[in-house]
Amino acid sequence: MSRNSQETQKETFALGKENYKLLLIGFAIIVIGFILMVGGKSEDPTVFNPEIFSFRRITLAPLVVLFGFLFEIYAIMKRPKDNA
Repeated sequence: MSRNSQETQKETFALGKENYKLLLIGFAIIVIGFILMVGGKSEDPTVFNPEIFSFRRITLAPLVVLFGFLFEIYAIMKRPKDNA
């Protein structure tokens, strides 16, 4: 390569600015899903607490985490807009 062609090429990141914003949003969704799973602990370790099997912990939280991971895949695969 000639020196002129090397100077005209810009070094860019693999993903665009929008992709990184979407990655942060996806990460926040995953964290929210894990926060939804927290709780249900019994005060006395010898007593069973059925609250551990609530809808929020068994169904909603895993779906939120799954959606977060799917959103992360979308954020990575989305093509950045060309500024040309």
